[in-house]
Amino acid sequence: MVVNDRPFKRLKRAVTVTSTDLYDFHSIPSEIDGGAAVTAPFRCNVRSFLKNHARLTSPQTLFPSLMTWQILFRVCGSDLFDSTVALDIVEEDVTRSRSSVYCDQCRVVGWSGHPVCLKRYHFIIRADPSDAIGPYQRRCSRCSNLVHLSEPRCKWCNFDITVDDLEDWVYLQIEDNTHLLHGVVHSNGYGHLLTLNGREGGSKILSGSDIMGFWDRLCASLAVRKVSVMDLSKKFGLEFRLLHAITNGRSWYGNWGYEFGTGSYALTQDAYQKAVNTLSCLPLSSFLFEGRGPRNRLQRVIALYRSLADTELLTIKDLFSFLLKLIHEGRKPLTAITSEQHGYTSTSNVLCAWTSNDVVDVQHALIKVLLASGAYIENRWVSRRALKGAVCGRVASPELVDYSLKHLGGKLAANGMVVCSRCNPNSSEVEFRLEPLSAVQNRFGHMSSYPSEEQVVSDLRFLFDSIVHPDKMESNGHKISKKLMADSARKLLDCKQFMKDYKPERMAVELPSAIRLWCHVELSDQPKEDPSPPPELIVLPLNATVADLKSEVTSVFQEVYAMYKRFRADKLLGYGSITDSFTLKFLLGTSGSVRVLGKCATKHGLSRFRMERGTETWKVDCQCGAKDDDGERMLACDTCGVWQHTRCAGIDNNDDIPSKFLCGRCVKACKSNTNTTCRVEVVATDIPTVACNMTVNFGVR
Repeated sequence: MVVNDRPFKRLKRAVTVTSTDLYDFHSIPSEIDGGAAVTAPFRCNVRSFLKNHARLTSPQTLFPSLMTWQILFRVCGSDLFDSTVALDIVEEDVTRSRSSVYCDQCRVVGWSGHPVCLKRYHFIIRADPSDAIGPYQRRCSRCSNLVHLSEPRCKWCNFDITVDDLEDWVYLQIEDNTHLLHGVVHSNGYGHLLTLNGREGGSKILSGSDIMGFWDRLCASLAVRKVSVMDLSKKFGLEFRLLHAITNGRSWYGNWGYEFGTGSYALTQDAYQKAVNTLSCLPLSSFLFEGRGPRNRLQRVIALYRSLADTELLTIKDLFSFLLKLIHEGRKPLTAITSEQHGYTSTSNVLCAWTSNDVVDVQHALIKVLLASGAYIENRWVSRRALKGAVCGRVASPELVDYSLKHLGGKLAANGMVVCSRCNPNSSEVEFRLEPLSAVQNRFGHMSSYPSEEQVVSDLRFLFDSIVHPDKMESNGHKISKKLMADSARKLLDCKQFMKDYKPERMAVELPSAIRLWCHVELSDQPKEDPSPPPELIVLPLNATVADLKSEVTSVFQEVYAMYKRFRADKLLGYGSITDSFTLKFLLGTSGSVRVLGKCATKHGLSRFRMERGTETWKVDCQCGAKDDDGERMLACDTCGVWQHTRCAGIDNNDDIPSKFLCGRCVKACKSNTNTTCRVEVVATDIPTVACNMTVNFGVR
């Protein structure tokens, strides 16, 4: 059968396998490579990985620029039933692809000077299990039923499936940002984590940590060199990179070794760390009202969680960490009444300064206040604050009263009564009252002075917006500078690019029967100001000569980079005139680095592959200090053509871009040249002349 003058070849149907035949998702790569150490570069490892463990899901001649594979993994669930997860791998020939030749991610993380790589490898776990599992299936574009990739038409609606339809579908998978995982690695070993979605992002089987751990192990086993991620993660509807930085001092991706990469608006790692310390160490006392008047909601919510914590919450970091812990553990059930509760058992990990008798005496005093208040007769609750005020000072110190109140719920009183406690979501107060023991025994396990998980999440959002969100935070009086807090929070939000260096040169094991050299290439026929490509690892036998090295360097750089299609290595730099027959081991040893001079003819359109930033020349010189594209919204001066951030130019991100714009330097130059006031017109327009600002959807769950 021929469609669009291109042959449509049938694939052999897949052989049915059971879950026990599959690799364990949580054990990769040890199940695949037996825990063997990395000895080869990424370009070799990825080919071996696909050849030995992946199943080709499309004929090699079906698509001109794409090849697709799939590996199925077994995931053991908590119910002891195994589920199946599919990893799709797409090899993209960049020079023949309909996608952009250039990489937007490389441009904004400092790799814009790299030559365009010949291949990109996409690693994808799709969100819809019905789409993902079954290596030869896709959804019909007409009826949405699953159709085998090998079928020429849909058996449900008889719709013809053309090769172009299939290719369109594969490209849609590459562009889709709803995947559970989408990472891309260039053939030189530099990669980007584009999408990660866990349970809140639609995953029914895997958590965000599960997926991230899988990706990290996969990169290490393939000898990936560096991976960047643009952290736009959300959790509970909040900017998680800000929340996690406050509670843990780093991005969530830092749990897997991702560190500060590049900061937007010329922010440095020192500025990032200073902002983290400023917010993390912010004292809670700055937000609390010390008088006897009514407290606002912020003060009530902070006081609530300070009263519930077993350890003293002193800073913003302590507060947010405690709330996240409560959400993680879920609602804390109140322990059933046992004989042990007639005495006192400390649940705190803090050295207690009082004896159990001290605590029991205070609790008896608190119960007397409840009896005297008539709360049982009137069926009303008494707030924790009122109870504390009634006994504090005349009975015990405030610290002892606080400690006793934490463990008051469930205590037995006279006449068969028991102390019940609850958290009132409306007042953000813990409240107490006495009830007959017989009336509460059946619902005892469902009562708690801890707020529900829903209330904790709601309070977390409120505290986050009120205290740290730069656009929503409340004014906190004279005790602390709102501007300092907002500036620090803004810096953390502006730092989105994080990076992990896998350092394959350190992880690689020395091979006793091979020479391993990192080869740096310089081009004699290209401008000296052009950046050089990253070095490539060359592995040669022990008896290799200089000629063998030149031949292998030529072959490797032609394989990795599109511009180097006609590259030729000519000589080794720093060793003078040396014959090609000289044994390499005696010259360089069995490991190290070497500089190689070569030529690279860039005729026939190859010059457009010179750099990942593209062929356009632009100049960035913003007042914040930025000298290169960082992914933030920019506009160019209509006079000098220099780009700068719209935010730095006083234009809010929600505002339209002016149709005419002159930078401050050109305005000053205009004034000095004419010696008169230079008037600049700024007219709003709906067609912004602005650099592309990437928006990549991340969900960390």
